[in-house]
Amino acid sequence: MSPHKTLEVKNLKKHFQMGKGKSLKAVDGVSFDLYKGETLGLVGESGCGKSTTGRTIMNLYTQTDGEVIYEGQNVHDLSEKEQFLLKRQMQMIFQDPYASLNPRSTVAEIILEPMEIHRLYASNKERMARVYELLEEVGLNRDHANRYPHEFSGGQRQRIGIARALALDPDIIIADEPISALDVSVQAQVVNLLERLQEEKGLTYLFIAHDLSMVQHISDRIGVMYLGHMVELTSSDRLYRQPLHPYTQALLSAIPIPDPDIEDQREQVIIEGEIPSPIDPPSGCVFRTRCPFAMDVCAEKAPVWQEVEHGRQVACHLYDDKVVDPSEREKHQQKMKVNVQ
Repeated sequence: MSPHKTLEVKNLKKHFQMGKGKSLKAVDGVSFDLYKGETLGLVGESGCGKSTTGRTIMNLYTQTDGEVIYEGQNVHDLSEKEQFLLKRQMQMIFQDPYASLNPRSTVAEIILEPMEIHRLYASNKERMARVYELLEEVGLNRDHANRYPHEFSGGQRQRIGIARALALDPDIIIADEPISALDVSVQAQVVNLLERLQEEKGLTYLFIAHDLSMVQHISDRIGVMYLGHMVELTSSDRLYRQPLHPYTQALLSAIPIPDPDIEDQREQVIIEGEIPSPIDPPSGCVFRTRCPFAMDVCAEKAPVWQEVEHGRQVACHLYDDKVVDPSEREKHQQKMKVNVQ
């Protein structure tokens, strides 16, 4: 049986108007599918547009162009009432557990709020029973319900944020760097919690992060973003075993290996220079100004987002038969080989 496609993102764009006719192209034509029960990791350097992608899918930002299709319905074509009902199916865990919880509300009030807005359960007693149940599910208890966010550690606050996201029994959770603000010792606990909840509830995750090691651990597939564009998308195993795009190569070769013998011997792909401005991105391929394998064609036209192997997509002229002869491609691939394990 083929996997069920629950979310389709097609050519999604989010441009912020900056005045004087200029716009910041935070997300500029991103496409991917999300399958029921999977975790899709979204990675890239700070400022690449991954968090904006998640917020635009959630309709926290109004899209500039493109489509977000949930279970066959274009999210942005729905009526206000239909969009309100859809919010029960897609929830978000935010990056900063210190800023995403109302400091003037108790934990119970924070978790109750979405249930009250959507009028779930017949009485407040039933809602409170659900609050206690959610607290237990995320590793807290009912004694925590009447406390305020400032009384908790960062990891506990993020557990409260997870409980709030679960309050409406969603189908999809967009986790926007949910562990980046936490101590390293706590990060694994939160990731293990998310994995357990996924297994128990059949949740689908879009997991946005910049910690490549953690993304490898939790993700079934991984998408790599650069300057508002998706440059590579494939299974976690294949991406880490044989990355194709030069940017992916550079990211993975920068991961430290806890073995000095391997670390000293392995080759690294070095990218030089600063990330271009998304207000005035380079012509053609947006990565060409930092790419060690850039060709003349890279400045002339943008690479096509295409499937180069079954289940693997990449946007790079190196993998376009109309641009690069297969024999020349093999020479480039030999240069690009690097041990990332």
